[in-house]
Amino acid sequence: MTMKIRFAALLALALLSACVHKPRPAANATPSVQFEPVSFSKLPGWRADDALAVWPAIINSCSALHARQEWQAFCGAVVAASPGDADFTRAFLEQHLQPYKVWRKTGKKREKTGMVTGYFEPLLNGSRVHTEKFATPLYRRPDDLLVVDLSAVIPELKGKRVRGRVEGNKVVPYYSRAATAQAPGLAGHEIVWIDDAIDAFSLEIQGSGRVQLTTGETIRLQYADQNGHPYRSIGRYLADQGVMTIDQVNMPAIRTWLQANPSRLREVLDSNPSVVFFAEEAIPDASVGPKGAQGVPLTAGRSIAVDPKFLPLGAPMFLSTTQPSSEVPLQRVVVAQDTGGAIRGPVRADFFFGFGAEAGRQAGMMKQDGELWLLWPRGAPLPAPAN
Repeated sequence: MTMKIRFAALLALALLSACVHKPRPAANATPSVQFEPVSFSKLPGWRADDALAVWPAIINSCSALHARQEWQAFCGAVVAASPGDADFTRAFLEQHLQPYKVWRKTGKKREKTGMVTGYFEPLLNGSRVHTEKFATPLYRRPDDLLVVDLSAVIPELKGKRVRGRVEGNKVVPYYSRAATAQAPGLAGHEIVWIDDAIDAFSLEIQGSGRVQLTTGETIRLQYADQNGHPYRSIGRYLADQGVMTIDQVNMPAIRTWLQANPSRLREVLDSNPSVVFFAEEAIPDASVGPKGAQGVPLTAGRSIAVDPKFLPLGAPMFLSTTQPSSEVPLQRVVVAQDTGGAIRGPVRADFFFGFGAEAGRQAGMMKQDGELWLLWPRGAPLPAPAN
């Protein structure tokens, strides 16, 4: 074993022992995904959807997927097609794709519904200079953040990564949110300073956003990395503290409570130890959305975030849920183009509402039950189930 491999092995073992606090659930409690083939007629609202609106998202997805064998025929047909209306688009999808009902299976229990939340691209106010008004930093990826691909040491852990840092001759977890202000590795890595700590925190949850600087320039901050700590919901924390019930938790309610209780702001935000680091990007076209985990721009109302352990990134899907805080149906073709720290499980989606205050209002109220159908190329083997 070379010194480099030996160090990687020691690093992986150290970080695993330092970061893993909970025992692995029993095998029969671990959820898995099942795909049940159905006809398009079983998709509620299939014929009522303006399917043409999803075409830009499908084109974006194919720009990343076209070389993969299971997508070659479909994406080739997408490039050659010129859809003019919803009927053409629907017929095209029916010809090339097979719908599969997505089920969550836990032991012998099967569930067809799960939670659908929302996210958006916010606009924040920021400064390149730290002042009394602009006091909350957002950071670029620190140089001392180590990321280890565990499969290089343990092949069975393919796709698993751990993050940490070196302290003396020890490998330890990276700084949590509560310790970020004192982290020497982050000094000088501030991209901008934000005028509202809640807005800055919200940007980390959304994963990307725009910042209007005091100079008049507007930049985009795009997800670059994360400190390795698990995401913890501050809504869940407030519910556990008895501040509000879990049914009352949404972003507007959380913001209102934090603004009324500023002395507890730091405590509540620090209950989520996860910190997101960003990369700065210019905005050549304000109409183009931020890039999701698939590496392509998101499309408002047609992109969703999913758990890639269960659902394949880039795949068209059909979503059946309801509009935020209502019983009005929201049923349409979407594309799985993003992921998120809180998006876990087979029947789970985060709906991208787009940019701006109205998108933020809708996203903050979105916590609905929903169902999902995977739309997969006809004749292609289904995606491998999660380990």
